[in-house]
Amino acid sequence: MPASKKEKEFVNYIVELMQSIGPVYSKGMFGGHGIFLDGLMFGLVADNELYLKTNAKTQDKFKEKGLLPFTYTKKEKTFSMNYYQAPEEALEDNEEMNRWANLAYGVAIIAAAKKNKPVPDT
Repeated sequence: MPASKKEKEFVNYIVELMQSIGPVYSKGMFGGHGIFLDGLMFGLVADNELYLKTNAKTQDKFKEKGLLPFTYTKKEKTFSMNYYQAPEEALEDNEEMNRWANLAYGVAIIAAAKKNKPVPDT
């Protein structure tokens, strides 16, 4: 299903707000939008909600604010991903967005490094 005009405007707003961390861009994915920097996805927009990538070290910062993980349902099962709602203040303030977006991008860098880790000699 194509994104609504409202969702496209929201995604464009988020991308513009995140430009302070680098040339952030979006790609349409699975009915939503991935948010990328340097080829690494660190955010996603689904149902006009921004979610930022987390890991075990950063999730608590989101949970402490009462923010919820991104979930989806497939074949009557609910799954969650390591993406949590962005704080409301990040959507309204460039400095706050910079802080939260950098946190999520750092998680994406760590995840990418783990995936590309060289196989040790055996």
